[in-house]
Amino acid sequence: MRRIALLAVPLLLAVTAACTADAEPPPPSGQDPAASRPSPFADCAALTSAPDGSVADRPADGDSPLPELSLTCFTGGAPVALRDVRGPAVINIWASWCPPCRKELPAFQRLSERADGQLRVIGVNTQDSRSAAQSIGEDFGVRFPMLVDQGQAMQRALRRNAFPMTVFLDASGQVRHIDTSGALDDASLAGLVRQHLGIAVAGE
Repeated sequence: MRRIALLAVPLLLAVTAACTADAEPPPPSGQDPAASRPSPFADCAALTSAPDGSVADRPADGDSPLPELSLTCFTGGAPVALRDVRGPAVINIWASWCPPCRKELPAFQRLSERADGQLRVIGVNTQDSRSAAQSIGEDFGVRFPMLVDQGQAMQRALRRNAFPMTVFLDASGQVRHIDTSGALDDASLAGLVRQHLGIAVAGE
């Protein structure tokens, strides 16, 4: 019996080693788990072309009220110059720690789906951690492009300091309205799009 037990030990060690090798190693200490997950947000490469692929009239130099600054995209790539963003667009400035922001994000996602081809929805995440923003995006199914503005440069340039804040940009690059009324639902968001951008959202 002793000989059988001694012969079984190497076999047990081999099985244990194989199981351990198949297990996924834990992330290194201090590493943000969200950093290893794919971003829920779309990339920003298409933001400088018109939503329907057509060429929109561009405003004259200095005529657009969007600030002259560039923001990084959540998914990486080249920074996006706000003056080059093509409308019509709805730009939502938000943070994960802002309850009204979290409340209205699903309505913006639904708008991006219902108005696809008519306008684009763009997010600007500010004063937030990457991990928190990614978790909100995953939990709420937010997939539209996301810019990052941790220094509040866009809010300062627009002379607004409110959360949430939504900017309505027309096809020529003109800001038609800045809304700071609080959390928007599907009906109020569609109404603002119709009023300020002249677009009737499908299913409104």
